[in-house]
This record gives sequence, C-alpha cells and structure tokens, in this order.
Amino acid sequence: MVLEQQTCPCGTSKDYAECCGPVLAGQRAASTAEALMRSRYTAFVRGNDAYLAASWHSQTRPDDASAPTGIDWRRLRIRDTQGGGPDDETGVVEFIAHFRTADGSRDFLHERSEFVRENGHWVYVSGDIL
Repeated sequence: MVLEQQTCPCGTSKDYAECCGPVLAGQRAASTAEALMRSRYTAFVRGNDAYLAASWHSQTRPDDASAPTGIDWRRLRIRDTQGGGPDDETGVVEFIAHFRTADGSRDFLHERSEFVRENGHWVYVSGDIL
C-alpha cells in the first residue's frame, strides 16, 4: 500500500506516510499513548471507523464506534501527557480538537483521555470532557 505524500492531520508536521499513516494501515503500532491519541484524531479526520473501533478498549468500546458525520476536524493541540511512554502500562493525554460543524460554526472538544495497554498495544479507555 502506498501512502500519499501530505502533512499528517495530527499536528506533528510530519508526512502522513511517516506519521499516522502506517499506524492506521496496521503496519506498526502506536508507541506511546500520545501517538495513539494522534492516530485516533487522524482516524476521525479521515472517517476510519474500523481503526477507531480497533483502538478502543474492548470493555469500554461502544457498539457504534464510528466518527460523527458533518464534522470538519481542523486542528489538534496536545495540552498535557502523563505517563503513556514506551515502557508504561497506562497514560493520560489532554487535548483540544478544533472543528467546524456542517453549518460552519466553529467549536472544540477539550478532553482528558485515559489509555492502557491491551494485549501489548495502546488503546483508548475513556475520556472526561473538560
């Protein structure tokens, strides 16, 4: 699979093919909780519902883990991380995701998300809206 040459939507300024692309394509796992958060944001941008479901903890995953429709995700800002490194088992990432609604209104999602390793891979557990 050839990944297109474009800046990754997750905010790292790297090419998609070097950043979240291989993670979403299943070619490599996210190495940190923040990397998983960035890849999940990219999955929301691209409407990759299969990745969103696969990267959600099996005990907290909703029946419908699909991205909402009518949302134009614009920018991701990571505010804080706690743990979630390559050698950790848990992590927390606080982020702000800016978006526009179908009617053009601007809004944002400010969340503090919890991540754990499940079967050796980082997964999203839950988040508190701030």
